[in-house]
Amino acid sequence: MCLALCVLVAGGLNLMGSGWAVADTGSVQLTDGVIPTVAKPVVHLLKLRTVDTEGGMIDPGLTAYVERVVEEADSAGIDALVFDIDTFGGRVDAATIIRDAILDADLLTIAFINNRAISAGALISLACDKIVMVKGGTIGASTPVSGGGEKAGDKYVSVMRAEMRATAERTDRDTEIAEAMVDERIYIPGFSDEVGQPATLTTEQALQYGIADETAGSLQQMLEIYDLGDAKVVEIEINWAERVVRLLTHPIVTSILLSVAIFGLIAEVRTPGWGLGGSLALMALALFFGSHLIVHLANWEELVLFGIGLVLLFVEIALIPGFGFAGVAGIVCMLASVLLTRLPEFTFWSVDQIGAVVGQFALSMIGAVVVSVFVLKSLPKVAAFNRLILSSDTKASDGYVSAPTTQDQELVGLTGVTVSELRPVGIGSFDGRRLDIIAEGEFIAQQTTVKIISAHGSRIVVRAV
Repeated sequence: MCLALCVLVAGGLNLMGSGWAVADTGSVQLTDGVIPTVAKPVVHLLKLRTVDTEGGMIDPGLTAYVERVVEEADSAGIDALVFDIDTFGGRVDAATIIRDAILDADLLTIAFINNRAISAGALISLACDKIVMVKGGTIGASTPVSGGGEKAGDKYVSVMRAEMRATAERTDRDTEIAEAMVDERIYIPGFSDEVGQPATLTTEQALQYGIADETAGSLQQMLEIYDLGDAKVVEIEINWAERVVRLLTHPIVTSILLSVAIFGLIAEVRTPGWGLGGSLALMALALFFGSHLIVHLANWEELVLFGIGLVLLFVEIALIPGFGFAGVAGIVCMLASVLLTRLPEFTFWSVDQIGAVVGQFALSMIGAVVVSVFVLKSLPKVAAFNRLILSSDTKASDGYVSAPTTQDQELVGLTGVTVSELRPVGIGSFDGRRLDIIAEGEFIAQQTTVKIISAHGSRIVVRAV
């Protein structure tokens, strides 16, 4: 702001030095015969026309784009921000984020409903300072529905009613009509008979009941209504990064990312050391959580929860023998983190949504397991990988053994002392030799006399004497 103020001051001094003077009355007077130029107003245009685009709906991938456009327009001090809207709606959680961004803006916001603003589109329109509709347009029908297209539960409807009412309160519109757009149980005498239940208003009806402010046949006519007919209109398009984020948060792509992550973890467990599988899993998880963080589908809490799960799983594998509570808790934390990331805010949860997310995750796991089995069996046959994977067998009949067995008979019957506890594996000392030994059935304490009862290569079994 200081830099901008300095620039403005410098610019003002420069203008005054070139022959301009400001009178006490506040009017600008000509001193050197130069005619002043008045800067044109600037309008930013954002299109939410999902009916005739590949998007198809308002989804969380749009939130980062809209937030950026609103923030840039607000900070630049432009004259108005116009939303060109033609949509049947979409994800309510995405619409609420867009709604919050519009309500928090200080500049003039105008919803130009260029045919229809249905469901989530109605919520976004109500958040704007002004609503202008083309003739034959519609607004309303904001009843939330489940993934199967059926009406959502009462809790979901109640939350959407509250969102619509609060938005109408902020923009000085009829709150009862706003709620009637959501809940068909709301009956307003005279009004409901005309617009139906839930309420869906035409352009004329929206003007009659004060939901819309004006009607216009084109964007230019709409701008002229608010003395912006000569404004410079700048259409702000979605950039490549926002397109990538929107793609990465698409349900199909997220399923693929989860499948790749699970496949990578399976491949990493099946191969020694850190390799391609682990790196692939980390990349897929980074894309998954990073994109969801950007569009507010995930918070840092989900990422921390996933990290805790990884730590617990590592502790179980590396430090605790067997597989117990830590391992189970780690897997539960990781699964919960992924599921919470795919779900909207708690207030918008429904049984259908939870079932859809769980089913999607289950399909990802099944797909990953199938692919891993196929790939791990096929890799040795691929020329690029056959040098990395041992494809030949080393059979005992050919002389290959894991440990020599020539001294097995000499070891049987020897007595010694346990150097470490046997749980059931440990170390013992026999005639000055340290051997890896296994207890016959029970744990044996340190410094206990033991006897070797059988030996076969590296497997030496002992019994307490």
